[in-house]
Amino acid sequence: MAGRSSHVASRIMGGNCVASRSVASSLRLRSRMGLPVSKHIVPDKPLPVNDELVWDNGTVFPEPCIDRIADTYEALAWLCGGLSFFAGLGLLAVWNDKASKNPFAPKVYPYANLRVELGGEP
Repeated sequence: MAGRSSHVASRIMGGNCVASRSVASSLRLRSRMGLPVSKHIVPDKPLPVNDELVWDNGTVFPEPCIDRIADTYEALAWLCGGLSFFAGLGLLAVWNDKASKNPFAPKVYPYANLRVELGGEP
């Protein structure tokens, strides 16, 4: 994208003049700020055991991705609690399902809802 914009800028500035070349080079180098993403560092030695659990963005103090790692039984308790909440919510929706009790809207007929025609007293 920067290459295309520098080409367009050089065309606008007049083709081969010094100003067009300087505009083209400054747009290409992004005003000396570099690329928006830093260069990827290729590891040359084995990574530590839990390297994927540490967020290291190049600052002095890398921080953990997860604040606290729960043990097995605590994680199982959280999982069972969450699943039981959604199961209870589903059972509440089934128990309070009004559409299954009356799937169609009641239709109103003329002549007192066809009371006589359906066998009622005249």
